[in-house]
Amino acid sequence: MEIDVIERLDNILEALLFVSGEGLKIADICEQLELQRSEVNGAVKRLQKKYGGNTGIRLISFDGKVQFASNPMYADTIACVLNPIKEKALSNPALETLSIIAYRQPVTRLEVESIRGVNCDYAIQALLKNNLIEVVGRKDTIGKPLLFGTTENFLKRFNIEDITQLPDHDALIEKIRMIEDSAPTPTEEQLYNYAKQEENPDFLEGEDVISVDGDEEAAADSE
Repeated sequence: MEIDVIERLDNILEALLFVSGEGLKIADICEQLELQRSEVNGAVKRLQKKYGGNTGIRLISFDGKVQFASNPMYADTIACVLNPIKEKALSNPALETLSIIAYRQPVTRLEVESIRGVNCDYAIQALLKNNLIEVVGRKDTIGKPLLFGTTENFLKRFNIEDITQLPDHDALIEKIRMIEDSAPTPTEEQLYNYAKQEENPDFLEGEDVISVDGDEEAAADSE
């Protein structure tokens, strides 16, 4: 490729990602532009280098897709300006629940609770509302309980390209905590109001509810 052709490809991909605003499949880009995957991958790498370091924009890659995203370094400032309570900071129980689902997926609520030893209703509801997990089916057992798995947003939020590339458990927890620590911390009043609004989690509708004994443990897990 001549240098002007390379620059043109980079500019086209840059424009596509800017206009899209969402993740684009590399395979679709190759097909529509009639390019080899190696050519598009080369453009992706060059743009990642261009938008590296302290720039406000990052080019992220996940699940065979590429997308422009803001630099996590500025997450706190961005959240304060745009909407400080749009995305609530996750509690420790929610973080623990998220890590279990990430490694055990697809997994049911009761399976998560058997590992944690406490009720996970509100933790799962918080993760669903933050679009970090989703219902991926029902387990073929008595009661047909819901099965949960992580979402594309989980991959994007924690900068993981593919679920098969999850780091070891401790490294994932540390990565999640670092990103969550940059988000605005909700006040006690906000947490209380949030919990009151979620007294009957939507995902439990139509399911047999089995609570873990001990009000103190259950209360400790509420968002």
